[in-house]
Amino acid sequence: MPYAVLTLDHACGSSDGAHELTSTLFGDDEGYVTGTRTVVTYTLDGRSGSAALDPEHVTFSTEQAWTERFAEFFRLGAEHLLTGTDHILFLLAVIAGSRRLREIVLAATAFTVAHSVTFVIAATGLVHVPAQVVEPIIALSIAVVAGGHLWRLREQGTQATDLGPGAWLGLDRPGLVRLGVVFAFGLVHGLGFAGALGIDEPWSWQLLWSLLVFNVGIEAVQLAIIALVFPVLALLRRRWPRVGLTATGTIAGVVTVTGLVWFVQRLWGG
Repeated sequence: MPYAVLTLDHACGSSDGAHELTSTLFGDDEGYVTGTRTVVTYTLDGRSGSAALDPEHVTFSTEQAWTERFAEFFRLGAEHLLTGTDHILFLLAVIAGSRRLREIVLAATAFTVAHSVTFVIAATGLVHVPAQVVEPIIALSIAVVAGGHLWRLREQGTQATDLGPGAWLGLDRPGLVRLGVVFAFGLVHGLGFAGALGIDEPWSWQLLWSLLVFNVGIEAVQLAIIALVFPVLALLRRRWPRVGLTATGTIAGVVTVTGLVWFVQRLWGG
């Protein structure tokens, strides 16, 4: 969330049309807050654009190439997911409970579509949901998705990885229910991504472009985690079924407990 909202109205000296802007607000060395991100949108001398600043990148130029701006917001999105433990745990819960490649692809797609929609509409100010509501639900979503896999293991044992008759998209009924749950919670996670940016700006094409690139960074890391974790779990379940079930059950158990603890803490303002 924003720590300060500043309106700057400054008459710049003569120039060739290029400007360099620097922001050192809330640098890590001041010790009060750390890891802040400043999203800047600007219109100067007929140029418009956006930039993402942090304690390690405090300056940008209005002559900055679009590829540099893309890289900045891509990096911002990637770093946000990598440092967002709750979103990573939710993704691990989805991976652990996915029985086939098709299931994880559909679940990841549903999550992506859902959080992309709410992320954009919330970050552009069209919808506002307080963090006091969003954060406990995100924690609960982690516990519910991971707990669903634990329940299936308890009920079905070694048959937990089997698929029933396909109804739609090649998924059985439990798979379709799980897909709907992931989509619903993905909508809430999008609000969490937007809240992390704390943008309070009028809608503009530049802002929308920046948000979409930020989202691409999130998706790249998400896909990388899936590509690293799911094949390992799939191999274990195929070669050594009991070892695979134990591995996914352990992941789901840890994630479930963590999600429930966070839910209680966030519900009570901890």
